[in-house]
Amino acid sequence: MRQTQTTVIESESFCMSTEITYKVFGENAASAVAEAEAALLRLENILSRFIPDSEVSMINQNAGKEYVDVSSETFEVLSCASRLSEISGGLFDITVGPLIDLWNYKHSFQVPEDEKIQHALSLVNYHDLMLNPDEQSAGLRRSEQSIDLGGIGKGYISDCLVKTLQKYGVVSAFVNIGGNVSTLGNKPDGSSWSVGIRHPRHDGCLIGAVKVTGQAVVTSGDYERYFIDDTGKRRHHIINPTTGYPVESGLISVTVVADSAMIADGLSTAIFASGMDKGLGYLTHFPGVDVVLVDNRQRVFITRGLKDIYQTVEGIDVIVI
Repeated sequence: MRQTQTTVIESESFCMSTEITYKVFGENAASAVAEAEAALLRLENILSRFIPDSEVSMINQNAGKEYVDVSSETFEVLSCASRLSEISGGLFDITVGPLIDLWNYKHSFQVPEDEKIQHALSLVNYHDLMLNPDEQSAGLRRSEQSIDLGGIGKGYISDCLVKTLQKYGVVSAFVNIGGNVSTLGNKPDGSSWSVGIRHPRHDGCLIGAVKVTGQAVVTSGDYERYFIDDTGKRRHHIINPTTGYPVESGLISVTVVADSAMIADGLSTAIFASGMDKGLGYLTHFPGVDVVLVDNRQRVFITRGLKDIYQTVEGIDVIVI
């Protein structure tokens, strides 16, 4: 952690298997960042399915048996995930855990047997996520089912960190959780934050950037984790919950700009899985949300709300939709 003239704190940490960076301005910046990092650890300990006694792990361990009492945080993120699942008709689905485990992108570089994919696929159904708001409890209907928050959890945690910073009177901050960016206010000089969007096919290059004030910018793409199979086909980590195989929607990158990082995180996954036409339809449920889409011909599309704040890279044409 580095403090400069008591006005800015820059911090880097590693949590949830990803790098997290902050840039926080304000008189109470040091205290704000300290509490934010404590909140980060607490949230990881209740939401990560890789921590055996987390609330999400307890739901998974009790699948097909009983409901588990959960915190308001866990209930909130599960409720939002359930809503996104309904809107997308299951193309976003946090019960995708069995398929994520089967493809195992961290340690495996081959396509699983189709028979195993079909078995895992039979366990994926967002309708089997049971939420009881009166008891603030959650459960899964069938044994072997499991929740994976990979498509929404970082966004939710990012929102929580921003709220923590606001409690300390911070009005200018930038938080990056593994590429999920949240901003608070403007930069201290009054200008907007500029968030770059990676080129999905050229490492170290951008397709453009968006200028935002107090918004989140989250990208889902087929370039983050993938392997090339024996036939030369790219097998990326975003699994289609209706086929059991990596998504093939005609899109290779989706960036969502929204007030909520949780909404941006979940929507970027849902739109990526759904394709351009169907995915753009989801925006009717979320006023004020805008997107940057890159298709498999590397064409770049932006929604009209970004027209004045999107900066393209020289040589890359942008189509406004």
